[in-house]
Amino acid sequence: MERYRFMQENKQDFSIEKMAEILEVSVSGYYAYLHRRPALQSQRNLELLESIRRIHIEGRRVYGSPRIHVKLCQSGNRCSRKRVARLMKEHGIAAKMRKSWKRTTQRGKREASDNLLEQNFLAETPNEKWVSDVTYVHTGEGWLYVSCTLDLFSRKVVGLSMGERLSTDLVERTLKQALRHRGPARGLIHHSDRGSQYTSEAFGELAKNKGIRLSMSGKGNCYDNAVIESFFHTLKTEHVYQYRFSTREEAKRSLFDYIEVFYNRQRAHPVFACSLVPMVRVKARSSR
Repeated sequence: MERYRFMQENKQDFSIEKMAEILEVSVSGYYAYLHRRPALQSQRNLELLESIRRIHIEGRRVYGSPRIHVKLCQSGNRCSRKRVARLMKEHGIAAKMRKSWKRTTQRGKREASDNLLEQNFLAETPNEKWVSDVTYVHTGEGWLYVSCTLDLFSRKVVGLSMGERLSTDLVERTLKQALRHRGPARGLIHHSDRGSQYTSEAFGELAKNKGIRLSMSGKGNCYDNAVIESFFHTLKTEHVYQYRFSTREEAKRSLFDYIEVFYNRQRAHPVFACSLVPMVRVKARSSR
């Protein structure tokens, strides 16, 4: 079949008879292949569509064609992104609708740390660079504040705390949890905005005692912490905006399930595209 495909692709440059002679196939076999080709293509599309639907359901119906394409590539199912997008459109398979998003921030009133990260969001090893921020989720009882820390190497959430008040204690608990889980070496860079929780003496003392180098965004520059901002955008559009939480406790359970069970362990991360090399690299170094 590969030989017939080669003949079809090169028929403008070489005669069918000459290629058939060189490739040691029959001309009649080539024309029979052309008649079978639409049926084979149709069967391939059906198989691909089945895989797309399975990945879409397993991904909680939040994946669009780019991430489904990533998942297909990772499973060894090579195909073009355009083909995936076309099949999804033809069969009404789409990601959950995204809603408007508003960034949460606080202005720090104390002296902030220098920006050590300088928008360099690449990390060569685990626990080299962490980024943190706080967002809020509406519930029937009022706001639930969600504090997260991400490792820039794996893009996974390594620290998570939730509470009804935006306080220094909230971000301290997040950092302490990440430290317990990951046990980083001294010299780790921790980046955040200039919120008063991060510029507090208590948080600074905790970081200093653990050998952490604090880094903070420039004034009013959300791009300096773009990775964590992107994560919160994903969290809200893929999960939070799909539900109405009656209580803070209900929201906590739901957010924990999305972040720890789905986002950290199952969700496709396009930053790694379809290459197997970063996947192997992440697994090998994250296990250290």
